[in-house]
Amino acid sequence: MPLPLEGVRVLEVGTFVSAPYCGRLFAGYGAEVIKIEPPGGDIARAHGPFKDGEPNPETSALFLYLNTSKRSVELDLGTQAGRDALLRLAADADVLIENYRPGDARALGLDHERLRAVNPRLVVVSITAYGQDGPYAEYHSNNLIAFAMGGQMFLTGDPDKSPVKNGGYQADYQGGLNAFSAANLALLAAERDGEGQHVDISVQHCMAPILEAGIPFYAYNGLWLGQRRGNLMSSSMAIYPCLDGQVGVHVMARNWPNFAEATGHAEWLEDERYATAESRRAHDDELMAELITWAASLGKKEAYALGGEYRAPITFIHTMEDLLDSPQLAARGFLRRIEHPVAGEASYPGPPWWMGPDAWRDGPAPLLGEHTDEVLAGAGLSKTDIAVASGAGA
Repeated sequence: MPLPLEGVRVLEVGTFVSAPYCGRLFAGYGAEVIKIEPPGGDIARAHGPFKDGEPNPETSALFLYLNTSKRSVELDLGTQAGRDALLRLAADADVLIENYRPGDARALGLDHERLRAVNPRLVVVSITAYGQDGPYAEYHSNNLIAFAMGGQMFLTGDPDKSPVKNGGYQADYQGGLNAFSAANLALLAAERDGEGQHVDISVQHCMAPILEAGIPFYAYNGLWLGQRRGNLMSSSMAIYPCLDGQVGVHVMARNWPNFAEATGHAEWLEDERYATAESRRAHDDELMAELITWAASLGKKEAYALGGEYRAPITFIHTMEDLLDSPQLAARGFLRRIEHPVAGEASYPGPPWWMGPDAWRDGPAPLLGEHTDEVLAGAGLSKTDIAVASGAGA
C-alpha cells in the first residue's frame, strides 16, 4: 500500500525548526524530501544535546529528530551556480519549503516569481515570523520572539513575575505544522487548477489564534480573558507535589462528585463548605490544604490511576522517562526505534496523527551532503558543476 504522500517531491530550503518540521511531516507520510543544506550544514546540526555530550554535526538530537527520512544535498546558494542548481531541482518539484526573511529569500533566489517561472505548478511555502509584508516583515525573529509577539508569553508564568516562555520551540513547531497543512491544501488546488500557490505562513498568525477567545474578549471588554497564574489558579485547578513528582487536578462543577470520591473524601459532598462551586471558592484555602495532604500521601501513578478509576480529572506531570515508559504510547506504537549510521539507535516520536500502520515511514536523518552527487547528477549537472554548486570546488 503506498504511503499517503508517495510521489510528491519536496525541496526543503530551511534551517533549524519550522521548515524542517514541516519537511519531516512530508517525509514521514511518504514524500521524497530533498533537504538543501548550506556548506557546513543546517545550523541545527550545531545545537545539542549530542550523543555522549560530544559536539558532532551528525549526532545533534534536534537535527536527527527533525530530519528523519530525508535526503541531504549541499548547495551554496550564495553563488550563482548554487542558485542555478536549485532552480533545476525546483523545475521537477511539487513543493518548496523555506523559512528565510522575505528579503533574504529573494537574495537566495527563493522568491515566488522566479520559482514560478521555472515551474508554474510549484507550491512555495514561506514560513516567517510575520509574513511576507507589513511593518515587521524584515525584523529578525526566533522562537522566543514569536512566542512573545503571538500573545502567549503574556499569559505564561507567575503573576508577580515577568512573563516567561514555555519549554522547547513551540512557536516554531506551530509554524511548521500549519505550513504542512496549508501546503497540502495548495497541492490539492494545484492538482485541480494546474497552478501552484505561494503559501505565506506567519508564525505570529499561528500563535495568536491559540489565545482562543482572548482577542475578541479584549476587544469587547478591554480585559484579558486570562492572566498569569503560574501553576495555581485555584485549589481545584493546580499542581501539587506528591511522593515521587507532581500531580495536577482540573476540577469543574460537573465532575466534582467524581473527584471527591477519587480522593477518598466522599464526605466533602455533604460538607456545606464544598457543596457548590461558589462555596468551594469561598473556602479555597481550606480545600487546598486538604488536597496538599492528599497528594503528598500518593505516588504520581497511583493518583493518576484513581483518576482513571473514578473518571476524575487527575493527571501527573510526565518526565522524559515517563514518556519513554508510557504504556499508552507503547500500545499505540508511537515511539519508533531508528538506527543512524553515526548516532546509533534511539527512540523517536512517530506521527502526530494516526492513519494506520502503513501510513508513516521511519528512516534516519541524512549525513551532511549524503545525496548531493546522486540528486544533482539526476538533475543533469556534471561532476564539475556539482563541485562548484555545492561549494566543494569553488
